[in-house]
Amino acid sequence: MAEPVLSLKSVAIFQKENMILNDVSLEVKKGEFVYLIGKTGSGKSSLMKTLYADLPLKEGHGRIVGFNIKTLQEKDIPYLRRKLGIVFQDFKLLPDRNVNKNLLFVLKATGWKDQAKMDAKIDEVLQKVGMKTKGFKFPHELSGGEQQRVAIARALLNDPELILADEPTGNLDPQTSVEVMKVLQEINKSGRTIVMATHDYALILKYPSKTLKCDASKVFEVIQKAV
Repeated sequence: MAEPVLSLKSVAIFQKENMILNDVSLEVKKGEFVYLIGKTGSGKSSLMKTLYADLPLKEGHGRIVGFNIKTLQEKDIPYLRRKLGIVFQDFKLLPDRNVNKNLLFVLKATGWKDQAKMDAKIDEVLQKVGMKTKGFKFPHELSGGEQQRVAIARALLNDPELILADEPTGNLDPQTSVEVMKVLQEINKSGRTIVMATHDYALILKYPSKTLKCDASKVFEVIQKAV
């Protein structure tokens, strides 16, 4: 049996001194697409932040893409994040440079040196999200959906073992949300593991998959009823 991409055992998650989630145990296997749902304030984002080491794990045991999050040193966080693709609700693109240069910035920051290889990689990820012709555009010249596609392309640059998408459709209208979701589905079909926090129940009904719910400081699997 392959090691799960993500495994938490008896984890408690804190924001400063406040315990947000308690006794969380879960596993995500390679190739799965997992939704994380729950009301605002239920702990979805805190859980996500713990996974990419923005919040320290103080209690319990956690492993993600081969790293122990409990014992992770500050200096190792960049290496963990290279094996993760992180997609945020608000895109987080750099406004002062075009799409290609946004992606180039990430590659250089993560140690790429060869310009031809960087150009080829940028082409490849933009092709995957249907944005290959928009590389010269600046973020403000793109729609919200296009910006999120670029953000997904950015998350793919270092061939992550796991993509963490935190409300990736949160700022998008329903039609655009479906388009972004299709991109994520395609990426998942190509073998990438995705954990997506969302409160968009329409998407979950349209694209059913394993669903974990944060509620009353717990996380549990929800069995979807056939509609």
